[in-house]
Amino acid sequence: MKKQIESAKPAVTAERDVLDQILAEPGESNGTRDVARVLPAATAVVGRIAAIRPAIGPLVDFPANTSGALVPARCVVALSEKEVGSEVALVFEDGDPGKPIIIGVMQSLGPQNTGQPAEVKLDEETLILSARKEVVIRCGKASITLTSAGKLLIQGEYVVSRSSGVNKIRGGSVQIN
Repeated sequence: MKKQIESAKPAVTAERDVLDQILAEPGESNGTRDVARVLPAATAVVGRIAAIRPAIGPLVDFPANTSGALVPARCVVALSEKEVGSEVALVFEDGDPGKPIIIGVMQSLGPQNTGQPAEVKLDEETLILSARKEVVIRCGKASITLTSAGKLLIQGEYVVSRSSGVNKIRGGSVQIN
C-alpha cells in the first residue's frame, strides 16, 4: 500500500505543476498567483421570477437590471409555474448581468398559510382531497374544479359522458348549448 502511495506522488506533483502554469500570469513561473483572482467571487443577488416560457425558460428581473426587459435565466433547480412571482437567488455567468443563473428559490421561514391546510386522506377504498376554497385537478387543457360554493366545473376540448346504466342529468334548470 505504501508503495502505491509513493508511486502516485509524482503524478500529483506533475498535475500541480500544470495547474500552476495555467494559473500563472505571463512572466510568473513560481505558481504563487492567487486563485481568487482567477475565479471571481460569486455574489448572489435576489431577483424575482416574472414568467416561465416553455421555449425560453424562466424570465427574471433583479435590481441591477437596467435594461427594463425581463432576462432569460438558466437554472440549477427545478422550477414550475407555481414559482412565478417568487424571489430567487441569482448569480451571473462571467459576471454578466445578461446571463443570470437561478441557484435557488428563496424560502419563507414563517408560516406559508395561516388558514386550514389542504388535506389528503388515502386508504384502500377512498381518496379524499379537501381544501378550504377549491380543489383543481388539471392535465394539459383539461380540468375539474370543485369550489366551496358547491360548483363543479368540468372543462376540456373534448368531454365524454358514458354509462352502461342510466345517465341522468338533473338540475334546477338544464341548459344545452
